[in-house]
Amino acid sequence: MRRSLILATAIALSVSTILPANSSSLPTSFIKFADSPLLAHPGIIVIDPATDQTLFSYKPDALRAPASVLKLVSMATAIHNLGIDKVFHTSLYQSTKPDTYLLLGESDPWLTASPFEAKKYHRAFSPELINALSAAHPGIRNFTIEYSGVYGKDLLILEKYFPKLKLNFVALPSNNVANTLMSEKIAEIASPPLSEIVKFTLLWSDNVLADRLAHLAARKLGYVADVQGVQLAFEETLGTLGVETKGLVIKDGNGLSKETRISARTVAELLIAIKKNPEYQVIYDGLPLAGKTGTLKTRFVTDAPSAVGLVKAKTGWINGTVSLAGYVTVGANQYVFTVIADHVKQTEYSRQLARETIDKMLATIAKPKTAA
Repeated sequence: MRRSLILATAIALSVSTILPANSSSLPTSFIKFADSPLLAHPGIIVIDPATDQTLFSYKPDALRAPASVLKLVSMATAIHNLGIDKVFHTSLYQSTKPDTYLLLGESDPWLTASPFEAKKYHRAFSPELINALSAAHPGIRNFTIEYSGVYGKDLLILEKYFPKLKLNFVALPSNNVANTLMSEKIAEIASPPLSEIVKFTLLWSDNVLADRLAHLAARKLGYVADVQGVQLAFEETLGTLGVETKGLVIKDGNGLSKETRISARTVAELLIAIKKNPEYQVIYDGLPLAGKTGTLKTRFVTDAPSAVGLVKAKTGWINGTVSLAGYVTVGANQYVFTVIADHVKQTEYSRQLARETIDKMLATIAKPKTAA
């Protein structure tokens, strides 16, 4: 009798605890994976943008730590406020001060001192500026360079690149002061348009680029380029797009902070807005493709091969969180989905199991387009 009671209890506990808003068009296997203890009660929502119908949801309004899925918000905010054609310039000038030079930039987030990266991705190669300076003043090994609009970390990299030179970088208080000191231009470099930077950021989940672009967008909107400014920039941009922002808490521009909070619904609504607005096509284009590119290149290949090439999505993980948000092809349709599992055990083994569960879940609905 006791053994029967224990068995009955075990069976009861195994029954799905997820009650979807509407799952009539989704297979029970989808719900089974969504309810897996490996995901530890995640925030999930699946929407058909063609009908605006929510096909499945579980705690879609709960605020969660999204990890790098937040980069979708950062990129939308950057594009909306900076423009996809924005090009960042960095210039070196002769100063009106004797034996002093000016390094003036637009806070290019993509400067590099790597010849490989400069050639492959057409990134602005910062050593070109110092090479031009040395060529204009052969034999000199000590340079005082006042700067504005250039990241300190990029200057440290420049110093290491030229070990035989003494580069004395001195920060200027503002661009206005810099403008009064400008004389003859010595050299100038530029990164590709923002559209290319956004694609790279999403494809490879670049944390530095995402955070820098979020701060630049905040400054463009007139906010202080700090965490609070980024929060206000995100809220303003999402509000303009008609996306729900209730409870949004932003602590960075890339999702690395465990204190950042966003709902699965907010992310899904943004994904719908991205597809509806041609201005954000570069976000869609930049998303990794399951089993093919970027951070999804090795995903789905072995655990859910039927979905390879049918999911375009932003990946994400930090300790405790595994997330994925994007688009899944379902025959002639393309559904929007968001999965944020932010109670996963903090081990790589557990994270990998969570990723595989999400992949298998999406594979239950992914279907290639049929020939016309």
